[in-house]
Amino acid sequence: MYNDKYFMNLAIEEAKKAQDIGEVPIGAVIVLDGKVISSGFNLRERDQRSIAHAEILAIDKACKVLGTWRLEEAILYVTLEPCPMCAGAIVLSRVKRVVYGAADPKGGCAGTLMNLLQDQRFNHQVDITKGVEEEACGRLLSEFFKEIRQRKKKK
Repeated sequence: MYNDKYFMNLAIEEAKKAQDIGEVPIGAVIVLDGKVISSGFNLRERDQRSIAHAEILAIDKACKVLGTWRLEEAILYVTLEPCPMCAGAIVLSRVKRVVYGAADPKGGCAGTLMNLLQDQRFNHQVDITKGVEEEACGRLLSEFFKEIRQRKKKK
């Protein structure tokens, strides 16, 4: 049916691109009909834009590729559970399904802190699959922040 591990590994590769330039390693890919139509990774620090999250960038590219803001049959794969802003964009763009790797206890809005993606008060709800390649996704983030803490200690 779905090859969630395969596509999550592509999102992990996107996250590594962010890590390579000093960004928090979060990556996303959007899949339609079994094909990647867009991807993105965090660029907040480089671009100094609070909205430059992996999911937002991938959604924006997908809309441009398809020529529509409606991503009704698309699946979004992301290495970290979406934050409130990204969850809002996912609902508003009508993504069909979100697959994420690591949960985010401080900001996750796909069921951990709250669940904006399936809130019945909105006119669209999103199917959620959590924990795909969770260990690899979590390890990327843990190692990134551990390295930052070590650098701060040295100073």
